[in-house]
Amino acid sequence: MKIKMNWGTGIFIAILLFMSFILFFVIKVQSNSKYDNELVVEDYYKMELELQGKLDRERNAVNLVDKVIIDQDDINIKISFPADFDASKIKGKVSLYRPSNQRLDFEIPISISVPYLLIPKNDLAGGRWDIAVEWKYNDTAYLNNKMMTLN
Repeated sequence: MKIKMNWGTGIFIAILLFMSFILFFVIKVQSNSKYDNELVVEDYYKMELELQGKLDRERNAVNLVDKVIIDQDDINIKISFPADFDASKIKGKVSLYRPSNQRLDFEIPISISVPYLLIPKNDLAGGRWDIAVEWKYNDTAYLNNKMMTLN
């Protein structure tokens, strides 16, 4: 039996080979356990509640009349809290994250008697830092974030 090759036969064979190629990789990825193709985390509802809590804390910080200010000068990073709050009642932590080097990440507890916190820059490597201020005042939680580049 002789197969006559024409344009239609060639296109049909090309489409068949392409579909076989795609099907092979789909089956390979689905059957191999080294490829994690799960779209949902184990504790989905717990993660959702944590995310909602974070959004609530950020909203509380945005709704403040006198906002938290995170700024820097030549010597320090200064985190200024609302002046009308009693500074001794502000509790929480400041987390400094270095995206390029996880080993440089650290946290500082907030325990102040004046309405600001100073973080010396001489111990910090130059470059980008993500600063997260998680704090509480009168049972209301707040979260302020800022990306800062140090020289």
